Amino acid sequence: MPLLDLNKITAGLSKTWSGFLRDWDRSLRSGNHPETTRYNYLLAAAQLGRYLGEYSPDPDADDAAEDPTDVTRAHVEVFQAWMIETRSAATALNKHKALQQFFKWLMLAEGEIDRSPMERVRQPKMPQKLVPVIRNDETTKILGTCKGKDFVQLRDEAIIRLYCNTGARLSEVGNLMLDDIDLTTESVHYHGKGSKERRVRFGPKTARAVSSYLRARAKHKAAHLPDLWLAG
Repeated sequence: MPLLDLNKITAGLSKTWSGFLRDWDRSLRSGNHPETTRYNYLLAAAQLGRYLGEYSPDPDADDAAEDPTDVTRAHVEVFQAWMIETRSAATALNKHKALQQFFKWLMLAEGEIDRSPMERVRQPKMPQKLVPVIRNDETTKILGTCKGKDFVQLRDEAIIRLYCNTGARLSEVGNLMLDDIDLTTESVHYHGKGSKERRVRFGPKTARAVSSYLRARAKHKAAHLPDLWLAG
């Protein structure tokens, strides 16, 4: 089932809001935006529209609830504050970025507004958090659970070493295809967020682990599949 269901996203919105979001989705699709990006963008705009109709304390929000071209800076600011209070600053920041794109499209692509209401809306401040780095002894303990020559053990060691050695996201490692691995150059081709791609070198221990896994994979009943990682 596809992630993006426009009927669900636009449920409860006015015909004008729904029409604009459908047009925007068509524009996003023509720009080859990933489905997850389109979903997050459209959801943020739809949430603003519903907020204006159901929760906004502004008595003048009725017009904006009917037509996004009537949305003002104040409307966005109270929505953003509401998102911080009911969700989190991180969620509010994501909505802020999505709404920037929506009103930019209304202004530049459609010519429906002269100025974006996002023009002077400040981004929510995010608390700075240091991401803990896994220590070598912890990595060693994790790898200790993969000792052995069984298919699953070889696969898991290759996954863990690639993840720790290259600093990639878990989703990037998990979504690798067989063709993304190049043992000749000891490198991996990652497909990141927003269609960003990069090739990363890995070390000799990781290369040995990946090579051992690939030999075992070649004997697997599902070896014909394009995915790098196969179930045990």
